[in-house]
Amino acid sequence: MSDTKHLTGREGLAKIGDLIKDIRMCMMTTAAPDGSFDARPMATQVPDDFDGTLWFLTSNASGKVAEIRQYEHVSLLYADKGDSKYLTVKGLASVSQDKARIHELWNPIYKAWFPNGEGDPNIAVLAVRITEAEYWEASSSRLVRGIKYLAAAATGGKVDVGETGKVTV
Repeated sequence: MSDTKHLTGREGLAKIGDLIKDIRMCMMTTAAPDGSFDARPMATQVPDDFDGTLWFLTSNASGKVAEIRQYEHVSLLYADKGDSKYLTVKGLASVSQDKARIHELWNPIYKAWFPNGEGDPNIAVLAVRITEAEYWEASSSRLVRGIKYLAAAATGGKVDVGETGKVTV
C-alpha cells in the first residue's frame, strides 16, 4: 500500500460514503457489560445524501441496543473482498423509535424480523455518527496486484497495490 492519506471533513465523509455504498453488510461491535466485545452482522443503510451518519433497523429488545444505551461507542467493520476494499469505522451510536425514519428505511425484507411490518412496536432505529475511520483499498485488479507482488518479491522492491487512509470527522 502507498503512504497513509489523512482526510478530514467533507472529503473524508465522501471517501467513506464511496467505499461503503455498495457493501451491504458490516459487523457491528459493541461493548458488553462484562467489558468484552460483541459483534454481529448488520445491514447498512447509506443515504444518497450521506452526511456521516449510518442507519440501521434493529429490534428494540436486542442485546446490542441495551449495550449501546450503556456505552455509545461502536465499531463497524466493512469488507468487500471482490474489490479489495476494507474499512473500520468508529462512531457514537444512538437508538430511537422515530416512525418517520423507520418508514424511510423500511424494506419489505425486514418482515422476516418484524412480521407486523414497519408499524411493529419492536422496531428501533440505530444511528451511528461517524467520528473516525481507517480504510484500505486496492487500486487495481487481482491479477495486476498478483503481478506486482511477484515483481516486488523477485526484485526486493516495494509494492504499491493501493491506498490506505485515515479519516477524522
